Formats: sequence, structure tokens, C-alpha cells
Amino acid sequence: MLPPVSQLHYILNVSCPDQIGVVSAVTGHLTENACFVEESSDYGDPQTRQFFMRIRFRPTRPGFDPKAFMDGFAAIKDRLDLKLDLYERATRRKVVLMVSKLDHCLNDLLFRYRTGDIRMDIPAIISNHPDLQQLADWHDIPYHYIPVTADTKAEAEKRIEEVLEETQADTIVLARYMQILSASMAEKYHGRIINIHHSFLPGFKGARPYHRAHERGVKLIGATAHYVTADLDEGPIIEQQVERVEHFNSVSDMIAAGRDVECLTLARALRYHLEHRVFLNGNKTVVFRR
Repeated sequence: MLPPVSQLHYILNVSCPDQIGVVSAVTGHLTENACFVEESSDYGDPQTRQFFMRIRFRPTRPGFDPKAFMDGFAAIKDRLDLKLDLYERATRRKVVLMVSKLDHCLNDLLFRYRTGDIRMDIPAIISNHPDLQQLADWHDIPYHYIPVTADTKAEAEKRIEEVLEETQADTIVLARYMQILSASMAEKYHGRIINIHHSFLPGFKGARPYHRAHERGVKLIGATAHYVTADLDEGPIIEQQVERVEHFNSVSDMIAAGRDVECLTLARALRYHLEHRVFLNGNKTVVFRR
């Protein structure tokens, strides 16, 4: 018989050097605290020699104390060099969306937000153009128009960071925000900024990727969602999707297909991130999709 259902559900993320005994030690602590495991995934990377584990569980005893639960890991944590993070599953994270003029990714995320397909709060939309103010207003989300030029880039970025601090943003999504963030900003929000790139990285970087892909006669186009780092379009990849195209497809056909795949890729990457399914592993990621 399953233990009684608790109203509280938690996610425990574990990372450490790969070694014998991690799973046993962690699940043993869960057992000692009468926690019922609902979902568990783990992986040991033979190249980086790091171990990653994600456990979704619910307490079965009344009065579960998250702090006491985490404090109880002290001896195990020191012995196995564990990095532990505990999240209450029901907590909605604050996501600030940044966009320029193209609205397809923004519109898709707002639809998923409004329908509850992606559980999050959106306290602000930031743009370097005023064009999408009406879309933000329709969703009743504050819109911050912060123009950016070569001369005002530092000032604009300072204002962006003020909005992020004011809204207490957990995550920043570049939903086709066509500006390069500074290295200092990328470092400050390391692992918290997700970008969608309109090609299957690392190919066809830079401007007019679909035109270049069309010239090369590619058969697959794609999109890449990744974390932003100081190295342009080189951050750890979270999700990629591809779409087949044919020799008779025009550039316009490819752009339309590309927009669809961009939306899907970004939405999946954001969902994985918000559900704490993504672990940074050097310049790559471990993603426990299910």
C-alpha cells in the first residue's frame, strides 16, 4: 500500500564526484525521514566523472521541516562532497522575458503561460523596441522599453539589471532578443539566462542563417536553446529540435518552419529548467527529461 498522499511535493537535486554509495546514502536519508520517492533519475558522466541525481518525493509524516531535512545531510554531504538543492514543487518561479521585434517565441510563451502549460510567473517583459507593448498589455504584464545603442549599451544594461532585481527574477529568457549581453551580465546570471538560437548550433551562426542554409541546400533545419555565457552562442545546450525541409522549399518556407521549431525548442528548454531537470556539467548539460 502506498503511504498517504501529502500536499507537499519536493525536488531534490544532487551533484558530486562520481563514486560508489551516493544513491544508497541519499535514498537512505529519504527513507529515514519517511519520504516517498515519486520519480528518480541519475547519471554518472564517465568524461567529467561527475554524478547527477534528481529525486521528486513527498513527505509522509506530518510537520516535515525542509531545513531540518537538509541539515540531516551534513555528515553525508561532507563525506561524499555533495552539492544539494531542495525545491518545493508547487513554487512558481519568476521569469522575465526579453524580446526585440520578432514576436513568435514571445507569443508562444505567453500562450503557454496563460493556459498553464508552463507553470511560472512573468513579472516583466523587457524590449529594446516599443513594437510589442500591445501584446504585453493584453496579457497584463508590465512592459519595459529600454532602447539600446552602441553608445548607451552599458546604461541600458544597468537599467535591465535594475528591472531584474526589482522583479526578483529567477530566470531570464531571451525570446529572440537581438542584442549581445555583456560578459559581466552573462557571468552574474550564470545558469539563469536561456537563449533561443535560430539554427542548429554550432552551424550557421550570425545573421541570415536561413538564407545561408538555403544556399547550402540543407535537408534539416533546427533550433538550439542554451544557457548564455560570455562566449557568444557557445553556452551549454539544453534542448535542440530539427525540422525536415525539401529541395523545393523556399527561404520563406524555411523561415516559417524555423519559427515553429524555435518556439517548441525554447518552450521545452524553459520547462526543463523550471522543473529543475537541468544540471550544468562543464560546458554541457545533463537533462533528465522524464
